[in-house]
Amino acid sequence: MSATAAPPIDRFSIPDAGGHFGRYGGVFVPETLMTALEELGATYEKARQDPAFQQELKLHLKEFAGRPTQLYFAGRLTEHCGGAKIYLKREDLLHTGAHKINNALGQALLARRMGKKRVIAETGAGQHGVATAAVCAKFGLECVIYMGAVDMERQALNVFRMRLMGAEVRSVEAGQRTLKEAINEAMRDWVTNVRSTHYILGSALGSHPYPMMVRDFHRVIGQEVREQILAREGRLPDEMIACVGGGSNAIGFFFEFLQDENVRLVGVEAGGRGITRGDHAARFEGGKLGVLQGCKTYILQNTDGQIELTHSVSAGLDYAAIGPEHAFYRDRNRISYAYACDDEVMAAFQLCAKLEGIIPALESTHALVEGMKRAKEMRKDEILVINLSGRGDKDVNQVAKILGVKVG
Repeated sequence: MSATAAPPIDRFSIPDAGGHFGRYGGVFVPETLMTALEELGATYEKARQDPAFQQELKLHLKEFAGRPTQLYFAGRLTEHCGGAKIYLKREDLLHTGAHKINNALGQALLARRMGKKRVIAETGAGQHGVATAAVCAKFGLECVIYMGAVDMERQALNVFRMRLMGAEVRSVEAGQRTLKEAINEAMRDWVTNVRSTHYILGSALGSHPYPMMVRDFHRVIGQEVREQILAREGRLPDEMIACVGGGSNAIGFFFEFLQDENVRLVGVEAGGRGITRGDHAARFEGGKLGVLQGCKTYILQNTDGQIELTHSVSAGLDYAAIGPEHAFYRDRNRISYAYACDDEVMAAFQLCAKLEGIIPALESTHALVEGMKRAKEMRKDEILVINLSGRGDKDVNQVAKILGVKVG
């Protein structure tokens, strides 16, 4: 479908007061959580209009997280592809290693405003867990991280990093033992400890106000890209590409460009071993409308509504649902979606390291796969920007194991 044929969109008109992005989003939680969500929504609404809050967040993003991140011209990748100029938005340069720190800082400040001294979070690839552990250490908050046992094994380095910063990491043994189950356990904890605890949800998912709030905390990515590409090239890019699990890095990257209809926006899902049931996590390649963990959106589920197994070489992209705002913009033909399979990701991971001296996160490498395909099809005077949402230090041992290389 064409992303350039989209009708004009007022990006500030969604979500509505009930958290709906068209037919997606909303609030689907136990009654015990309604008060907490209403308190969070009211606190965020005041904070987003409070210059003091915004100034404090901006200061922490600069001094603690390391913003602004650079927009880097990938000269050797560009030469290799032989087409469009390729730029990388270097979110991998942020403290803790990924874009996740943007949202974690914002939500930690909200927790302090609400007087919540205990924070919980879920994590898949571990980057959100590490970011949450870091901000909790910074602000003196108790921190508990839920992580699937499978993800803990393949992201052992991040588990140790979280524990170094004082977080308690709780292994989840239920189900597929990955991100979905980690979110389930975090939700159970929140229901039990709702008065003292804030849940720092790590992606643009869940019940309102989370999809909107997480998006807003990541808008800084796209705001910087817009300023940087205009300074560097004197015009907007022709195309922008980001990986999409829940979709936080992508919606933050895309948001400032949604009304620029000549800028093509592409999200890249996890194609896993291929598009057969249980072998991938590409929600738009076989998903259906449903409700999962507080949100109505596209979900990989069977005819009985049971959540299907998912797979991806990257721990951060194997979630069965996609953020509701992504589903809305896909319906409106404003954002297009592709997928990258594991073997393509492994090849691009190694190529980027060899050509640019940059080791990307496996999640971000999905965007690189599609970006290199598109660059080869585009003219040399066209511009492509890829969001390099995280760095691949966390993935090196896993990649070595897949390649049969002994480390150490």
